[in-house]
Amino acid sequence: MSVPDVRVLLVDDQRLLRQSLALVINSADGLRVVGEAGDGLEAVDLARTGCPDVILMDVRMPRLDGIEATRRICGSPGLTATKVLVLSMFELDEYVFQALQAGASGFLLKDSKPADLIEAIRRTHAGESLFAPTVLARLVAHYVSGAPRELGRPSASGLADRLTEREVEVLGLIGRGLSNDQLAAHLTISVKTVKSHVSHLLSKLAARDRAHLVIAAYDHGLVRPKTR
Repeated sequence: MSVPDVRVLLVDDQRLLRQSLALVINSADGLRVVGEAGDGLEAVDLARTGCPDVILMDVRMPRLDGIEATRRICGSPGLTATKVLVLSMFELDEYVFQALQAGASGFLLKDSKPADLIEAIRRTHAGESLFAPTVLARLVAHYVSGAPRELGRPSASGLADRLTEREVEVLGLIGRGLSNDQLAAHLTISVKTVKSHVSHLLSKLAARDRAHLVIAAYDHGLVRPKTR
């Protein structure tokens, strides 16, 4: 039985960029562009009708920007499995933080190499963090220090009541940027067991994806934000 392709929706107001991205994505095994949108309103409509697996979302667009489009898409009950990957010109653009608050799963620089684009889409679809550890630490530190708490997480004092001791340990390691393979090696357990722990954490902390688990780890004091 063959594995279905990862269905990708491209959202950017520059037609040439969309066409370039489509060429790269459609040339990769297991990935397929299923739609293109030139603004946020069109993106929301196409997402709701097509239910793509991953959306590459630009931020600055006419009619409706990518942040509000992301918020509407991630807030749609029928799109809980859809992941939004923000396209940014700058590594730490302020809009990236806002998009993360809106429900985006991560970000990708527009000048990334084709191989990095493909890996980012696959990892986003799989629920893996696609942030480099140093970038992730700065991103989350900014979020924790200045953004309102909108993820519905329990208070730090109640964390032990929600999670097992092992789950708290796993959450802390996720906050440090460890991948599933690295977690398995560090804890001397199987990757399958790691995935089970991650699944339980997502459910118990009402987190949409791994990026928000990292935020939860910082928010609960399991990892200290690094100063620049």
